[in-house]
Amino acid sequence: MQDELIDHVEYFCYYPGNVSCTKEVRTPSTSLLLYILAGVYVVVTFLTFCGNLVVIISISHFSQLRTPTNLLILSLAIADFFVGVLIMPIITIQSIETCWYFGEVFCFIYSFFLSLLTTTSINNLAVIAIDRYIAICHPLTYSNKITVQIGAMAVAAIWISSVTYTGTMILSGGNTEGVIGVDPCPGDCTFVFNSTWAPIDLIYSFLLPVFIMVMLYAKIFLIAKRHAKTISTQQRNSVGKNKNISKKSERKAAKTLGIVVTVFIMSWLPFYVCSLLNQFMNFAVPSVVAWACLWIAYVNSGINPIIYALFYPWFRKSFKLLITCKICKSTSLTVNCGVFYGLNSHKRILIN
Repeated sequence: MQDELIDHVEYFCYYPGNVSCTKEVRTPSTSLLLYILAGVYVVVTFLTFCGNLVVIISISHFSQLRTPTNLLILSLAIADFFVGVLIMPIITIQSIETCWYFGEVFCFIYSFFLSLLTTTSINNLAVIAIDRYIAICHPLTYSNKITVQIGAMAVAAIWISSVTYTGTMILSGGNTEGVIGVDPCPGDCTFVFNSTWAPIDLIYSFLLPVFIMVMLYAKIFLIAKRHAKTISTQQRNSVGKNKNISKKSERKAAKTLGIVVTVFIMSWLPFYVCSLLNQFMNFAVPSVVAWACLWIAYVNSGINPIIYALFYPWFRKSFKLLITCKICKSTSLTVNCGVFYGLNSHKRILIN
């Protein structure tokens, strides 16, 4: 009889206003797994912070790197940097402690920035795809009309649209503030879309960006492949060598594009699958699985600096100057870090 009473002990989260919520009790094995994953996630959070900070400092400091494309990468790095600073630590705490201890005001602020930074990061990825498509497919238009001012306007449009979308959603009650897989409680603070905003966010924040990225990058790959074939055909005197160069260029282009699209889709797909199961199929996704899917989604913010910066020589050179403190010298402002985009470099965007 005593064992049965122990098995049915319930724990509660107590909040202001005489609100008490049932606290989720996990098995020791589940708790151990979460602590291990949380430890890994802390490392990922640190890498997200450092990687994006290097990108921000590099593009902001070196005058040669202030190009339209790099402004988009800078905007992406800023959004991902604040994801690492504001969002990922809170997610780690929430996944371990199933009660919310930070109050209603901070919950509102946290929910707003969670949606804002996520939307901004994803929109940046889509606009970067558009930028690269214009650079590859319409190089003359890009070099003549896409200026730094145009890049700054694109960045401003991304942030304004993201703030507008997030503000509209939050103020209209789009967040039900219920834990995925757990009965909602007024004191909890977990961002879950209601039945109206769930399909809107699915289209706006996932399906539409994926469609844009896949469609444009597929066209870019085909054009890059055609360019490589043309170069190989024009230089017939060294057929064997050019054939190897062409194949190598195609492989590099395919690898870069594959990483960009695959990482984004694989990072966010589990989260949206959980959302679909929870919102539209009335399937209660276990909270541990839901938290794992959310963790995976935000890992994308840590991988973005690798995809969009680490592949390029200017990032490696600026990182070296940063860790050796040479960036503090006044002469470092004009250091040649290597041009990311140039008048004659549109065909090398995916190959170098």
